[in-house]
Amino acid sequence: MIEIRNLDRANLTKAYGLDSQRLLPWPALNAPFEGAWCILRSGDESTPHSHHEYEIFIAMSGAAQLDVDGQRYDFVAGDIVHLPPGCTHKVVNDSPADFEYYGIWWDTEMSEKFLAMHEEQSR
Repeated sequence: MIEIRNLDRANLTKAYGLDSQRLLPWPALNAPFEGAWCILRSGDESTPHSHHEYEIFIAMSGAAQLDVDGQRYDFVAGDIVHLPPGCTHKVVNDSPADFEYYGIWWDTEMSEKFLAMHEEQSR
């Protein structure tokens, strides 16, 4: 059985300077990662930050620039970027339209919990 989780644009949460909807908690999902749909409004930029997780961004619509450790990269719909742990990053939207992307992150602890849960269930 499948379960579709709909994006609730009317109830997005403000985090890191953008509007987003977290993937978790979602009881139907059994995965060693977390994620969020993110919308960066025209003229805005996300809050610069770094963390210990690995992360990928998948650009879904629009165009923006990705600033990683002070270097700027064009980032447009269809692009995917891998952000290694410890890099300082932000997304800058100087375009006239909103920019939407999906962020997915994971770390060793998430993977270990996922594997432990499956080992326990198989006993």
